[in-house]
Amino acid sequence: MLKAVGSKRLRALESEFAIVASKYNARYVDAMVRAAQAELKRGGAKRIRVVRVPGAFEIPVAAVRLARMAAREGGIDGIICLGVILRGATSHAEHIGRAVSNALMQIQLNYEVPVIHEVLLLENEGQARERCLGKKHNRGREAAQTALAMAGVMEKLAL
Repeated sequence: MLKAVGSKRLRALESEFAIVASKYNARYVDAMVRAAQAELKRGGAKRIRVVRVPGAFEIPVAAVRLARMAAREGGIDGIICLGVILRGATSHAEHIGRAVSNALMQIQLNYEVPVIHEVLLLENEGQARERCLGKKHNRGREAAQTALAMAGVMEKLAL
């Protein structure tokens, strides 16, 4: 059972975030992007950059480029990765999901930039509707809340 998305009052004034989102399964991913953008704006983000890639498998390469830029130049306080992978009759989705998860973890550890992982591996479209299209449950909003919280954590750790 999903828990309802709270309306935490997280603030990250002057923070900059990037959203890397797949174009595949656009109905669900677009809803997560909109929810994430709204939550980041509500939290006071100064700039939100959205990068669209063809599918979930391409998310890590865009995320690593952004993380490298953040490490070199600053300016990005968190990278939110959004995508929807629906299981099919073969194990392909499982392989994609595992590869993306492993890559995103390595990126944040290598570059010390929070990488928020909401590339969802789901059983069916019913789960996608529940997690991406609802007002009570939206993984895009949850990802933005996590990014805002991590921006605060990383700022405290920099002192």
